[in-house]
Amino acid sequence: MGRGATVAVLAAVFAAGANGCSDDGGSASGAASKAASAAASVGSRAAESLASATAEARRRLDSVRHGVAAKGDVALGTAGTDGSGHGTVGVTADNTTDKKKSFAVQVNFRDAGGDLLDVVVVTVPDVAAGRTGTATARSNRKLSGPVKAEVGNAVRY
Repeated sequence: MGRGATVAVLAAVFAAGANGCSDDGGSASGAASKAASAAASVGSRAAESLASATAEARRRLDSVRHGVAAKGDVALGTAGTDGSGHGTVGVTADNTTDKKKSFAVQVNFRDAGGDLLDVVVVTVPDVAAGRTGTATARSNRKLSGPVKAEVGNAVRY
């Protein structure tokens, strides 16, 4: 379970414990158990979503025919969030070949503690020989707090 899910579980358990001290006849341990179960379910769904995004990124990179590893030819700008709360970061790809090429770039979004939040693949299409191309990577879901981005993998084709 990630740090966010752990915090949610602890907050739910604390809230349930505080509610259990009331005179409504409910059991504190029963409320805590229900709250912990609900928080774990949220954490499980988040983990499944992240696993799905990671698998999709891997599938997209693996589907590139005649690709060459190009992680060293790709750089990211400073990550942030857009108006809707999705993580964003500028992607720059340098085509060091003598022919027009495209790039598929896996971008990993992480929180301030380094925990993986989301994974996306962005395409930088048709970069002219000896030139630089740009694109913007956008997370699949809303992200909260400070966001960092890193190149997970890159393929030139």
